[in-house]
Amino acid sequence: MKEYSKLDRLVATTIRMLAIDGVQQANSGHPGLPLGAADIATVLWGHFLKHNPAQPTWFNRDRFILSAGHGSMLLYSLLHLFGYPLPLDELKHFRQWGSATPGHPEYEPKHGIEMTTGPLGQGISTAVGIALAEQMLAARFNQPNFSIIDHYTYVLASDGDLMEGVSHEAASLAGHWGLSKLIVLYDDNHITIDGSTELSFSDDVLTRFKAYGWQVQRANGHNFASIDKAIKAAQAETTKPSIIACRTHIGYKSPKQDNSEVHGAPLGEEGVALTKKAYRWPLQPKFYIPTQKLAPYFDEVKERGSAVQREWEQLFKDYHKNYPELAAELEYFIKGELPEDWESSVPAFPMDKPLATRVASGKVLDAIVPKIPTLVGGSADLTPSNNTKPKEAKNIQKGDFSGNYIHFGIREHGMGTIMNGLTLHGFRPYGGTFLVFSDYMRPSIRLAALMGLPVIYVYTHDSIGLGEDGPTHQPVEQAMALRAIPNLVVIRPADANETAAAWQLALNHKEGPTALLLTRQAVPMVSTNGKGVEQGAYILAEAPNGKAEVVLVASGSEVSLALAAREQLLQEGIQARVVSMPSFELFNEQLLDYQESVLPKNIPSIAIEAGVTLGWDKYLGSKHAVIGLDRFGASAPYKTLFEQFCFTVPNIVANVKKLL
Repeated sequence: MKEYSKLDRLVATTIRMLAIDGVQQANSGHPGLPLGAADIATVLWGHFLKHNPAQPTWFNRDRFILSAGHGSMLLYSLLHLFGYPLPLDELKHFRQWGSATPGHPEYEPKHGIEMTTGPLGQGISTAVGIALAEQMLAARFNQPNFSIIDHYTYVLASDGDLMEGVSHEAASLAGHWGLSKLIVLYDDNHITIDGSTELSFSDDVLTRFKAYGWQVQRANGHNFASIDKAIKAAQAETTKPSIIACRTHIGYKSPKQDNSEVHGAPLGEEGVALTKKAYRWPLQPKFYIPTQKLAPYFDEVKERGSAVQREWEQLFKDYHKNYPELAAELEYFIKGELPEDWESSVPAFPMDKPLATRVASGKVLDAIVPKIPTLVGGSADLTPSNNTKPKEAKNIQKGDFSGNYIHFGIREHGMGTIMNGLTLHGFRPYGGTFLVFSDYMRPSIRLAALMGLPVIYVYTHDSIGLGEDGPTHQPVEQAMALRAIPNLVVIRPADANETAAAWQLALNHKEGPTALLLTRQAVPMVSTNGKGVEQGAYILAEAPNGKAEVVLVASGSEVSLALAAREQLLQEGIQARVVSMPSFELFNEQLLDYQESVLPKNIPSIAIEAGVTLGWDKYLGSKHAVIGLDRFGASAPYKTLFEQFCFTVPNIVANVKKLL
């Protein structure tokens, strides 16, 4: 068994003291977890974690996810002490405007922060995606004598993480796949905000995880040797993910040890003083670091990390010589790039045959997936309905991670987090379900948007057009709810060619996620090439004399209704323009002159969308109407529903006449 020195104890104490000083100076934060988990962090970061603080984004590094993101000062203290580019001044400005140390960790690779955490359950679940990505990359690229992809994903999780439902979904999949490079250190402190976990949590956690197919262990979270032994055993397990329940005391050695009050409130000046006394630590100066004593320790860790990276870089050079094509493909993952010619494979659809946009999406995937090695897909048990599995697809499964298609099972929430993890490791994932079930995914969508991850959501059955399944499955509010998320691009294409253009936009958009809202029912072809989708809204059909008396603006399947209404209006002597508006977000990015040229404020306008009317007003003229659905749907054939809910040409014409 490895011997741990007084320096290890000093490192752990320094982490604790930096954390409580940061929280106290901010007069806000969570000191309990850093005090309780510092010993776990010291063992992991000082003796197991494969990392190079001088190169935080080195590709084959181990990943560390602080799923219990409320304990952010633990992570910030680690990053500063171990030599990452996070100055001490940033710790002193914890939770302040413009600092690099926000209240919960926010994705910043250059500082060593692997993902945004805080919403409990998201970190551990996203880590499943990162660990899956590692296995998939290893299956694709590792060759005899060239383990070019070989790293662990470590997670520090709390009771709250394991209570949240998403962690159950993701942990189930991790066990099903046998992700042996995933190691979860469970900060088992028996305390949540309300008090003892006994108030609401009596799960036998390890039995539950054993049932998922995990290796399970217990350790003393304040004993270095116990933690060390458990991590080594977890690393030795090659067929299962591992969870180690590390029994700790929240607020360790503070006056509020084992008290829920220490979870999310500063210790107070007196509490800080008593805690420092318990650790024989100087009361002043604040943010004290015994640099002279600790420098050799951290220098050794940094040199060890630098040496491991140098070895890997030499291995990669040799790999490049022996397997140049594989090496070039791996560089796409490392750089986050797409092949240069992939867009030439995107199909164009003939104008003579109606096609459901979900079917068109499937045909696009058939064409582009073979061209884009980083593109991987899946579905939450709706593969035939979502049309997400291309012809050249191979299933991911335990023991064989060389494929490119993932069966997530009925786990939308887990699917969303796992896609985030895959993206963080270089893949371009897409995942399918019904639009109405996007509600199950909302937390992970929000985090993808917050982190700027280019995840792609394929949401089919996008309106009452799905028909007989009825209001439980008919999304009326979901499109607008998604449009409300900052940095999420929502595209509801009108036909197959707009769908092809939407896929091109989604894959070229690298600063955030994209949601594609696709029809179940066949829709007429209205666009010859989808040109205009990139601008969010465009004039699809102008008034014949160029002087529109009314503008009809619609998205998705309702665009063809607007075109039919335009023809009827023309017969009655009314000049109408039709605007296809697949994306609010892309339209918002256009210059004001363009926006006003497409949707002039001085011309009466009518919006048509089979969903809630909220949100349309801002795009319409001073004189306007919205034909929508501010109620739930009903169970009937979709054509009947469109008629009963007045999504018809006669109703549009009548509304135009009323407006004029």
